[in-house]
Amino acid sequence: MQKIFRNSATLFILAIGLCGVLFILYAWQLPPFRSSVEMTEYAYVRGQVTIVSPQLAGYITNVPQRDYLRVKKGDVLFTLDDRIYVQKLKQADAMLQTQKAALANSEQDRLAAEARTRSGEAVLNSAKAALVVAEANYNRVTPLRKSGVMTQSNEDQSLSALEQARGSVSQAEAALEVNKQDVQSIVVRRHSLEAAVTNAEAAVDLAKIDLSNTKIIAPQDGVLGEIGAKPGQYVNIGAQLTSLVPDKKWVIANFKETQFYGMKVGLPVSFTVDALGYEKMTGRIEAFSPATGSEFSVLKADNATGNFIKVAQRLPVRIAIDEGQPQEDKLAPGMSVIVKVDTSASIEK
Repeated sequence: MQKIFRNSATLFILAIGLCGVLFILYAWQLPPFRSSVEMTEYAYVRGQVTIVSPQLAGYITNVPQRDYLRVKKGDVLFTLDDRIYVQKLKQADAMLQTQKAALANSEQDRLAAEARTRSGEAVLNSAKAALVVAEANYNRVTPLRKSGVMTQSNEDQSLSALEQARGSVSQAEAALEVNKQDVQSIVVRRHSLEAAVTNAEAAVDLAKIDLSNTKIIAPQDGVLGEIGAKPGQYVNIGAQLTSLVPDKKWVIANFKETQFYGMKVGLPVSFTVDALGYEKMTGRIEAFSPATGSEFSVLKADNATGNFIKVAQRLPVRIAIDEGQPQEDKLAPGMSVIVKVDTSASIEK
């Protein structure tokens, strides 16, 4: 009887030990209890949170929006004092008109110089014609003087007229060359004036941009965060005035490298949201990070002392949220979620 009792106690202890081992295997999801569903609590909702900052420094004159308000793309969020920039635009526009007037005057100078060139060409042609007449007279007078028909005085007068005609031709050629150089100088100077007009137009455009930047607008549709500026406050360039959260959101889940077998892009995902009473939602794997999170950290775990402990790394996975779900509009970047992926479908395929 005592032997039977001892055998029963031994079997009971063995049964308890076996149950403990099975419980541990189940708790740690080790074979034969390993599930095809991979889960992680290291997951959060993400979104393109945009920091709204001014491109100009100045005093805020108007804040038409309030905290957590939905806005449309192009809605005015803040208005800066624009008096200086209005005057700068007028100043730039006045300079542009001055440069355009100088360019127009240059055009008139060119036309006048070209007219003087044509006049110089006419004078040169006239001088050349007079030279032809003077040469003909001299050629007639010289034989007649040798034969005694004309006097030496007549020949001298004819020669003097010929030299004057030659001088007139040289003078007309020089004047024509001066006029041509004047035209060329005006053309060269015109390029400089055209560049000055282009520069003045750019200054006007820049002044318009600065003036438009006095109105800080929403870059896209979304919901505003807390507004950190008030009317009358002076703000510098790049100061954080508020943030804008667009409607597009996704989930980043950090799985251990030992959980990645069977995962692929397009695989269905389910997740629960802590802030929504663990509301179950669905999505699909959209992309995998090109490196583990430790590779993107500033201080990498690179122990060169010879001591090494293997730690399972985590790889971020981007999950696209299925559209049309009831609680989708209540998701906010930063919310904690629990993600589950069934890799059995992928492995079977």
